[in-house]
Amino acid sequence: MRPRFDHGISPGLYLITDPLLCAGHDIVGTALAAVRGGVRIVQLRDKQAGDGELIRLGRALRSALADTGALLIVNDRIEVAAAIGADGVHLGQDDAAVAEARAALGPDALIGLSTHTPAEAAAVDAGVVDYIGIGPVLATGTKPDHQTPLGFDGLAAACAASPVPAVAIGGLKPQHVAPALRAGAAGIAVVSAICAAPDPEQAARALIQAAGRERMTRRE
Repeated sequence: MRPRFDHGISPGLYLITDPLLCAGHDIVGTALAAVRGGVRIVQLRDKQAGDGELIRLGRALRSALADTGALLIVNDRIEVAAAIGADGVHLGQDDAAVAEARAALGPDALIGLSTHTPAEAAAVDAGVVDYIGIGPVLATGTKPDHQTPLGFDGLAAACAASPVPAVAIGGLKPQHVAPALRAGAAGIAVVSAICAAPDPEQAARALIQAAGRERMTRRE
């Protein structure tokens, strides 16, 4: 049975690596620190690295995370995900078809898909895709060519349309966690909020605490 990406992965904090922003601690060091702070899913993303380089890094990251309970996802590259034994792959609208990823990685792999609009979210095949990323919610410098930010109302519309759990992404910091969760996001994905932080562990902890406060408020 493949892992379930839902509210059971508490509180849904998802780190996406950036080789430049992580340079101060390196990717493995940043990921481990973030996991200590509460990150439960790490996505290995490096658009510039060749497959061989990414496989070597992915295997090192996989080994480092082995005893932490955190999941490892690879961005875009199905073959790399298979080679390193990753927990799954995250694809964009223009990347390999999710059906191809499922066929290549098997029934236990976790497969995510990037979306931007409620229509894209509604079109997701819940029989193949486990979760979607929705964004950018806010403007972000880590992807200068991003589409128009959705804002939290747009995020809410996309979350409501999706048949699978959604992860909010794009410019999110601790003060944005509560409105993202209120909009229906099951998780929060960040890049610079952790990778660019002087202390990635503490940065992750601040995001976790923000999510915890929001969930406590809901119970009151």
